[in-house]
Amino acid sequence: MFFASLLIFICYSLSAVLIYRNLGKSKTSLRWLQLSPALVGSVIHVIFLKQLIYPEQGILNLGFFSAFCLISWLVSIQILISSLYRPLESLGIIMFPLSGLTTILVLFTPVSEPLTNVSSQFIHGHILISVIAYSLIMLSALQAIALAYQNHAIRSHHPGGLIRFLPPLHDMETLLFQMLGFGFIFLSTALISGFFFMEDLFAQHLVHKTILSIISWVILAILLFGRFKFGWRGKLAIRWTLTAFVFIMLAYFGSKLVLEFIVTS
Repeated sequence: MFFASLLIFICYSLSAVLIYRNLGKSKTSLRWLQLSPALVGSVIHVIFLKQLIYPEQGILNLGFFSAFCLISWLVSIQILISSLYRPLESLGIIMFPLSGLTTILVLFTPVSEPLTNVSSQFIHGHILISVIAYSLIMLSALQAIALAYQNHAIRSHHPGGLIRFLPPLHDMETLLFQMLGFGFIFLSTALISGFFFMEDLFAQHLVHKTILSIISWVILAILLFGRFKFGWRGKLAIRWTLTAFVFIMLAYFGSKLVLEFIVTS
């Protein structure tokens, strides 16, 4: 698996280098050339994840580092898809190599105890929807950071550097709220399915994750309502997005970190 992870990292990094070297050149053929190595890397990445997460029949290995590896792949896929119709490939300059790095990191980190006898398709569905929700919110946070940088550069009258290669501010904000909307839908579905199919979402080992996820859901709900009703945008939207991201990451990775590396130590 090390050879596969190294190949994934090389493919992703090659795309990141090509994107960086060709910033500002918006030819469609050039964009395909830039994204092709990352596309190859993502295909190998999903095969790598299949062996990592489902090592045997009925066993689900979705520990701290495995989950981070999966979410990084989902974020990379979303960047690839979005870049086909919007000039968002610059997000891959950082995210693509990071995704490749997670496949190497997961091989050299402690292996958490996998879930056994996970045969219910509903449980699998709940986990998958949750991970997609987390990845969408993570991608929204990356978009919010890019938007904050763009907003700051415009206000300080320094429209140079990377800002020249970002879409217009209005398009960036529109895309941010589209991502947040989809993230909110998936997070709502994850919470609802969890209440129906999980035995007790407020059990001791799940209560922190559940409460933090609900807090993030409330923040997103208020932000989306504020956007629809009052036209919230700019710094307000960025702050609320990043706050929701912090809570959802604490819900997932914070809970896993405590349960797998602190409580069990």
